[in-house]
Amino acid sequence: MIGLPKGSLEESTKSLFAKAGWVITTSSRSYKPSINDPELDGRFIRAQEVSRYVEHGFFDCGLTGYDWVQENQSDVVEVCDLIYSRASTQKSRWVLCVPENSPVQKPEDLAGKRIATEMVGTVKRYFEKRNIPVTVEFSWGATEVKVPDLVDAIVDITETGSSLRANKLRIVDTLLTTNTKLIANKASWANPEKRKKIETIALMLTAALEAGSKVGLKLNAPKAKLDELLKSLPSLRNPTISPLSSTEWVALETIIDEKVAREIIPQLKSMGAEGIIEYPLNKVVY
Repeated sequence: MIGLPKGSLEESTKSLFAKAGWVITTSSRSYKPSINDPELDGRFIRAQEVSRYVEHGFFDCGLTGYDWVQENQSDVVEVCDLIYSRASTQKSRWVLCVPENSPVQKPEDLAGKRIATEMVGTVKRYFEKRNIPVTVEFSWGATEVKVPDLVDAIVDITETGSSLRANKLRIVDTLLTTNTKLIANKASWANPEKRKKIETIALMLTAALEAGSKVGLKLNAPKAKLDELLKSLPSLRNPTISPLSSTEWVALETIIDEKVAREIIPQLKSMGAEGIIEYPLNKVVY
């Protein structure tokens, strides 16, 4: 049984699993999806709850943020990082924020003040560790609009900081950096059969994510230019080189970062390469 995150991560999670080979189908009101794998059963629940259910054994494994593992202080196995979200493939931060015009410059300046957050336990431990007396209250959402009228500061999650800037907030400190993880129940991880399945899920999801930033490249090149081409061609490993019917030409195939393709393809063309083909990848396994 696998726990899947309901809410903002739901669609991107389904897309990631589809790319990895598992089609997850849900109805608009159902929390029990259909998965095209007779060995895999799942439930969609809030990411905030996944780690608790994994720890207690209701789920053998699950996808949730590192932040919620820490917030719940769940005793689980962290199998692998899966750095993706609704909008990007970068890590997020839980940050302590105040209004831009606030006199607060450091956490100690908030002594005796009120702070709103969804991560109540984490924030309490953060201030207790520094011996700073504050009142921490749970926020049900739209946390950034609560300062300065309702609270003195907030702790909220951000990827780019754009929402904070739009609400005229200034970051005082970063409490936690987080990303999605595949986690496992300790007893399930100790079971050879279940562990093999969890490791398979980890391998395929990681491979699907890795493929998202890379493309395959095929081209034909004059053998006389081969050394020059190889010096200019970034590759995960040495590219595959195959002979062609003409002894003066060879075929090359490699994998490169998608962001460099626009720069490298014109260079290859100028060096005499022909028949250059760029193609998308579904999975990259190291």
